[in-house]
Amino acid sequence: MSSFFEMASMSSISSLLVSSTKQKTAISLSLIGALALVLSGCATTQALTPEQCQSSNWQDVGYADGLQGRSGAYFGQYANQCASVVGATPNRVLWEQGRQQGLKSYCTELNAYKLGREGYDWQPVCPLEGIEKLEEAYSQGRYYYIRQRDLDYLRSPYPFGYGGRFGYSPFYSPFGYGW
Repeated sequence: MSSFFEMASMSSISSLLVSSTKQKTAISLSLIGALALVLSGCATTQALTPEQCQSSNWQDVGYADGLQGRSGAYFGQYANQCASVVGATPNRVLWEQGRQQGLKSYCTELNAYKLGREGYDWQPVCPLEGIEKLEEAYSQGRYYYIRQRDLDYLRSPYPFGYGGRFGYSPFYSPFGYGW
């Protein structure tokens, strides 16, 4: 009899260890994800070096910004970054010409669909003519993205998290009810 109880207690101890390990792994993955988001936010607003302020081809910089769907207000960041560099003034006219060329590639139905399907936000920088087609393409891609994300979530082995009442996470209320 004592061996049965010893095995039962060993089983409960091992299940507690596995549960503890899963919780620690989930917390670690959450922290890594949060760190990745913070760092990706820093990477999108890259600081210019003094050499870049003095020798940049502002039309090329504007073209790259247009491809990413940046608004005209983004130029202010370059002006602020280069304000302390003597003899370096970003050329707004050249930058805007380049940005307009880049927006021609950004403001296409294919790009709008691709942005939606990959889960990115659509930036309101395109001309108003033909905007309905662009918004429709984006919403179709976004619908596909959300549908696929939800299916992946439901296919996961623990779609409602670990623990809690009825196997649900303590932060999840099934069907919107707080029971």
